[in-house]
Amino acid sequence: MHGEKLQVGGDVDRRIGVGGGRLASVERSALRVLTPRELEVFSVLPDGEGNRELARRLGIAERTVKAHLTSITRKLGLRSRVEAALLSAEWADDLRREPQGLDRP
Repeated sequence: MHGEKLQVGGDVDRRIGVGGGRLASVERSALRVLTPRELEVFSVLPDGEGNRELARRLGIAERTVKAHLTSITRKLGLRSRVEAALLSAEWADDLRREPQGLDRP
């Protein structure tokens, strides 16, 4: 498992309610509450990298990644990193187009 990238989708999507379930009730406008750095962390979650790899990639400490993930899940009302990764994958195109946030004032 160490060093492997995790793929999201399939049965996991159905179990946690992607595409019409609980995650579908999170509005994209909720991304406005995330800081630019939280958005950056959120946008790379679907790549399946662990915290250490994300930290290296983003040039921040591993514990900072953990703190951002905790804040992201809390602010978006999610239960886990998996839900955050699935939601990020669903919104990937929007996140790439608007890297500094969607609908930011």
